[in-house]
Amino acid sequence: MALKATIFKARVQIADMDREYYGEHHLTLARHPSETDERMMIRLLAFAHNAHEQLEFTRGLSSDDEADLWRHNLSGEIEQWIEVGVPADDRVRKASNRAQAVRIYAYGQRTAPVWWQKMASVCERFENLEVLFLPAEACGALANLANRNMDLSVTIQDGHIWIASDAHSVEVVPEIWK
Repeated sequence: MALKATIFKARVQIADMDREYYGEHHLTLARHPSETDERMMIRLLAFAHNAHEQLEFTRGLSSDDEADLWRHNLSGEIEQWIEVGVPADDRVRKASNRAQAVRIYAYGQRTAPVWWQKMASVCERFENLEVLFLPAEACGALANLANRNMDLSVTIQDGHIWIASDAHSVEVVPEIWK
């Protein structure tokens, strides 16, 4: 019998001063049995950092043909494709060819720099691609915010992202690799 996803609920209040986006989102996150709290919380951070009414979580780890998050326009075209982790070069190519904008949130103190050394030349040819690296300390702290029912507030200003619950606050400063 296959293991089922664990369901997490989050109420997220977002104040993104960089994009002048302010809103509240009630999200349901399905954490795949092989997914860690850290990765799930990075998906949540990616949602907040790119918040939009049409942005949605996909089947993620369960599907090779979908991004972790994406946004479609009214005619069904992919406007934004968001990946979490260190995707293979064929996945980066597919995303860059299918979507108007692609953003990768790379993490992993050891794996991400090695991945970037290999991928930097591949990624240079895609004008619509952005790669951000999330520091390990911040990712670990994000994992500690994971709860089955979360009430979070996210503030984004000057490239800094603050995520706070009632008990803790985490500052994430993504490093721009591309």
